[in-house]
Amino acid sequence: MADDLEREQSGAAEEVSVEQQLARTDEGAAAEQARADADEADAPPTAEQAEGESRPLDDVEQELLARLERELGDGIVESADAFGMLVVRVKPDAWRRAAEVSRHELECDYLSFIAGIDWQPAPREGDEAGGDTSSPVQPTEMTFGVAGSAGRMQVFAHVQSTKRHWGVTFKTDVDERDPHADSWVATYAGADWHERECWEMFGVVFDGHPSLRHLYLPSEFEGHPLRKDYPLLARIVKPWPGLVDVEAMPGEDAPNGAQGDVADVTPAAESADAPSAEADQGDQS
Repeated sequence: MADDLEREQSGAAEEVSVEQQLARTDEGAAAEQARADADEADAPPTAEQAEGESRPLDDVEQELLARLERELGDGIVESADAFGMLVVRVKPDAWRRAAEVSRHELECDYLSFIAGIDWQPAPREGDEAGGDTSSPVQPTEMTFGVAGSAGRMQVFAHVQSTKRHWGVTFKTDVDERDPHADSWVATYAGADWHERECWEMFGVVFDGHPSLRHLYLPSEFEGHPLRKDYPLLARIVKPWPGLVDVEAMPGEDAPNGAQGDVADVTPAAESADAPSAEADQGDQS
């Protein structure tokens, strides 16, 4: 009986050993598979994958494009599919007409958005220049999206038909140094807000807009924050307005010859009205 018990314990120990070995094998295989998956995700897309992202237009997209070509003619520069959505790039002088055709010929009664885009890669300075750890790695050269671009700056708009359940994304090129585009407000009243935002953030002037004025930023704000050449505070630090003097850090020279002392910024009127320390001591005595 003791022999039987010993055999059972020995068999159980062997089973545990085998299970542990299998577990270690599975863990190693799983880790190896995870590394392979990560390498595949970080790898640049193959030619087959790149071709798969831009598929032929479906029947609905072909119908929409045919209507646009009939109305806009050579105002269309290029068109393509992007994840099941028709993207049409038009010439700047056909931008306003594209809105009218969308509203009346395509029955697109809903304006989803108007926005700008700056295709220039963001500058990298200081610690940012040490290497890009993002995934996918951000481009270092100017690249353009579906339907191409003539340069750095573009304006986008997307319209939808609540009846037909179809939509189109339009894009047009704008000049980098003096960006202008025709306003869509006369056709889509909702363009008012979107064009004001695009003007504020990208500096695109919408000709014919009833009142381009700031939405988020104070009127004295300088620059356009969503342009890639906008100087971030992380790169350029300006002195705080109204700061007369600052205390130097240990081992540093005080700015403006302050000798390491913090300037007295108490208003003159307040200093004159306040009793002196000597007078307070005299009153207490």
